[in-house]
Amino acid sequence: MNFEHLINLIDKTHNVLQSNAIKAVNRNLTIRNWLIGFYIKEFEQNGEDRAKYGEKLLQKIAEKICIKGLSETGLKRCRLWLPT
Repeated sequence: MNFEHLINLIDKTHNVLQSNAIKAVNRNLTIRNWLIGFYIKEFEQNGEDRAKYGEKLLQKIAEKICIKGLSETGLKRCRLWLPT
């Protein structure tokens, strides 16, 4: 093995594994967002066909959990994953 071959092996290994990691993160974030949307919808509707209006639930959740990417807007996006 020469130096160029070593560099190519390291580069290919890095690129493949980095790509796999990105795909895994994307899959898991998709699952997370769907589940969070599901939990919120179930809580809001409490077995009813429609949620109560004006309770500012998403704002309250966002203030309480303080998780990057799950602001009120992020939580709205999570809820959009599910059919109404």
